[in-house]
Amino acid sequence: MQNSLYSLLLKAKPGHLQKDNTLYDYIIIGAGAAGLMLAEAMGNDTFFKDKLILMLDKDAKKTNDRTWCFWEKGEGRFDDIVHKTWNHIYFAGQQFSQRFPIAPYSYKMIKGIDFYTSYLSRVSNFSNVMFRQEKVSMIREEQDVVNVITEKSEYKGKQVFNSIFDYRMATGQKRYPVLQQHFLGWFVKTTHPIFDVDQATYMDFSVLQKGNTRFIYVLPFSKTEALVEYTLFSEDLLPEDDYKVALEDYLRHKLKSIDFEIMETEKGSIPMTCYNFSERNTPKIYYIGTAGGWAKPSTGYTFMSTSKKIPLLLEFLKTGKPLTTFSFKNRFWYYDLLFLDVLKDNNAIGFRVFEALFKNRTPQQIFKFLDEETNFWEDLGNIWGSPKIPFTKALLKRLF
Repeated sequence: MQNSLYSLLLKAKPGHLQKDNTLYDYIIIGAGAAGLMLAEAMGNDTFFKDKLILMLDKDAKKTNDRTWCFWEKGEGRFDDIVHKTWNHIYFAGQQFSQRFPIAPYSYKMIKGIDFYTSYLSRVSNFSNVMFRQEKVSMIREEQDVVNVITEKSEYKGKQVFNSIFDYRMATGQKRYPVLQQHFLGWFVKTTHPIFDVDQATYMDFSVLQKGNTRFIYVLPFSKTEALVEYTLFSEDLLPEDDYKVALEDYLRHKLKSIDFEIMETEKGSIPMTCYNFSERNTPKIYYIGTAGGWAKPSTGYTFMSTSKKIPLLLEFLKTGKPLTTFSFKNRFWYYDLLFLDVLKDNNAIGFRVFEALFKNRTPQQIFKFLDEETNFWEDLGNIWGSPKIPFTKALLKRLF
């Protein structure tokens, strides 16, 4: 099938598909967080100084197409591009709500455009790394090399790192549930000061659940400016007007903002699944980022997860072992799987899980657990703080 598609591509653009005769050691497809972190890490590592690296992306990465958030203790490696930091978070359930100090953690946000600008600038300083704005049409693995075909050119690489994600990767199987964390966010400016500048609303489940797991997420930049986001954990997307109605209702009735201006918008969908994306890896092609299953299945957080995996990947590459033998699976994967099984079985009780957690555990304990830095006994404490019946049912169903 790939050979026939390749032939059609060549016939469709006679004389326009230029062959690059360079044999690249590594080709990175996608200049998102994973691709740029990988290219920057390779450029800074003397082991790769003689390796030729090509990065391809259909976009010039000159727009603010997303934001990334994460929690972190103290100063971090991304602080020079962090747009805003919060020292408190607010959680609201149906019956429990509280403002929490989160020291020694802080909650941080990076704007996509700031990350792209910084990392593309860093990558451009490496003589062995090349970036080209071209859309990849096909990847074809042969015995010795991988052919990467774009709309303009054909490139050859010894190994390829692919960050192009397609939901069909995971939806063609029945063993693991596949949910989506989907959202619409408005960057708003209000006429009156209504936001607490040092408090991020981590989850507000006071909105109507309508049979799903639904919450509002608020990141204030000033007393009159914030990102207000309507987020769901569910299988299916909503009609776009449903997100807008929910956001407007929250701003007008919960935040009491009669007049506000929408300055920017962001929307997206992040996969929530324990499907083993590494099954698609080959000795020469390795999926990274969201396409590699690097998004935390239970939360969708990807940025810091990616930053922790890149150094491990680099060290593995130095061994020369086949890429198919490199995996990140650990016991936290099983915890995430049970959580997704619970949401798959009854998506309407998602708020109860988080409400119980924040009522029975501190944010610091929850953050440490989600960062996969807890020991087994700490794991049990967090698990015990969750609703026991649905998780017990999910465990028994998996076992038997």
